[in-house]
Amino acid sequence: MSEIKNCAGETYPVFATGKVNGCSIVQSAVPYGSVWYLKVNVSGINGGNAIAPVPGQFYMLRSVRSGLLLGRPISVYNSRRISDSNVSIEFLILLKGTGTKELISLESGDGIELLGPLGNNWPVPAENSKVLCVGGGVGVAPVAGFAITLPKKSYDFVAAFKSGSYGLDYIFPEKLTITTDDGSVGIKGMVTAAIDSESVKKYDAVYACGPVPMLAAVQKICADAGVKCWLSMENRMACGVGACLGCTIHTKEGNKRCCKDGPVFDAEILDFAKIDSPVTSQRMARREPLAKNEEPDLSVKIAGVEFANPVFAASGTFGYGSEYSTVLDVDSLGGICSKGLTLDGQPGNFGVRLIETPMGLINSIGLENPGIKHFIENELPLMQKFKAKTIVNLSGKSLETYVEGAKLLDKTDAPMIELNISCPNVKAGGMAFGMEPKAAASVVEAVRKVTKKPLMVKLSPNAPDLIGVAMAVKNAGADAISLVNTFQATAINIETGRPCFENIRAGFSGPAVKPIALRMVYDLCLAMNKLPENERIPVVGLGGISCWQDAVEFIMAGASAVEVGTATFGNPLAMTEIVKGLRDFMAKKGYKTLDDFRGCAL
Repeated sequence: MSEIKNCAGETYPVFATGKVNGCSIVQSAVPYGSVWYLKVNVSGINGGNAIAPVPGQFYMLRSVRSGLLLGRPISVYNSRRISDSNVSIEFLILLKGTGTKELISLESGDGIELLGPLGNNWPVPAENSKVLCVGGGVGVAPVAGFAITLPKKSYDFVAAFKSGSYGLDYIFPEKLTITTDDGSVGIKGMVTAAIDSESVKKYDAVYACGPVPMLAAVQKICADAGVKCWLSMENRMACGVGACLGCTIHTKEGNKRCCKDGPVFDAEILDFAKIDSPVTSQRMARREPLAKNEEPDLSVKIAGVEFANPVFAASGTFGYGSEYSTVLDVDSLGGICSKGLTLDGQPGNFGVRLIETPMGLINSIGLENPGIKHFIENELPLMQKFKAKTIVNLSGKSLETYVEGAKLLDKTDAPMIELNISCPNVKAGGMAFGMEPKAAASVVEAVRKVTKKPLMVKLSPNAPDLIGVAMAVKNAGADAISLVNTFQATAINIETGRPCFENIRAGFSGPAVKPIALRMVYDLCLAMNKLPENERIPVVGLGGISCWQDAVEFIMAGASAVEVGTATFGNPLAMTEIVKGLRDFMAKKGYKTLDDFRGCAL
């Protein structure tokens, strides 16, 4: 098929599947393995002509096997037409997160989804003009891709890196200048060590792409010199075609879409004071990393109970600890919340109990458990052999069963009770008590009268007034609060046309709920911080926590500790990895204790 054009003669982007020709480490990049070459062959749709990119354009890339929702915007490094129906495209991939990790893991023959070519291109310089190309880090890719199209020796090129150099294989400038922050290659220093307002006056135009601070510096240098400047910007994107407005940047001419109106902009219209970037974003005070022989202290005290670290196994996902003891080092965890226990044992729900969804799990277990007496005699002694502190999760069908269960637990040496008034998977009790402040307070007050053990109350995200419920249970005697429990959800069998679960509604958990859970924890911690210090109680955050970065976010939102649940099913080592990740993060950032960054986002 021929190129698809609109009425203005502009080529539409094409969504197609390409084939990976190869993916390899850029040997000269520092640190090793941080930058990769990705070579892709793109064929025309239905055997038609393949659309070739123009220098400055980009593609949204995603592996056909990706579990991610969005593609990643990657600038074209180089391209060449193999035939009318085939175009070879090269990209430089900077390893930054999950999306780019998927891209650099591709092998020859793998399928890759491409949306593109997208965005505008570098303006073609006038004949016989002298231009300067400036690339910073992986930002050398689109600038080098542009330089390739220029006559040899007709331009100069400045490349700035933190350390090492790369992406300069295809360029033939009259003069090549490399700067590195550490002096490993070329001139020691940033791009300003190579150019200034006086030196750029000999050029007719400057073309630059790189980190925002570098672009802001290049813009000022060119403005002072009176030299035309073009800058390639980047921003987080969803659609790539100008529909969602997620990549909008603020300019002197109003809002502009980075994907559609850019990525190449006339530097004159850019106002870096209005662009959300490391230049203008508020930062935490920088600390020196901890010494190699200095270990950060991950310990935390909640309601008088000392935990070795803030990572707890969430109730219902870890059994009683012994179930996973052959898989991971249970002793390395801070705490273990038991299965949800009721006064008398119960069989749980009938029918379907689990349904997997993208980035989540719906469960309708229904608090199946052997009863508190059986737990005390059989499971509790085994749980307490672990170094991880035992937290007994207590639920009930009525106020009386909560009270009687608490009486029995009070006679044990279990260090803490997690009072579950938020389970959505039972017909009686459970979440009903946690939906309204007065009802929630009544349970806590009644249990408080029969036990001296620390009470951590587990709240439901489904409560209309979550803060009101939290304050009510605090005033009723709660020593700590954990939130959130699962979200109400449902599923329908399209073959039968009937709900999948016996109770119709079930509990939704997993990575998809994390941003919502984080917001709720943030809101509660913010509300707690408004109280006098002696009236505040700790908050333990949970909901979709899958990695150490998630745990850091919850702690920065004010959480004293975190509980990890569903993530363990997909990655049994998730919690031990989170503990290690927290320790490494704190050492790198110079945090000696959790208090050094707890609540910093509030």
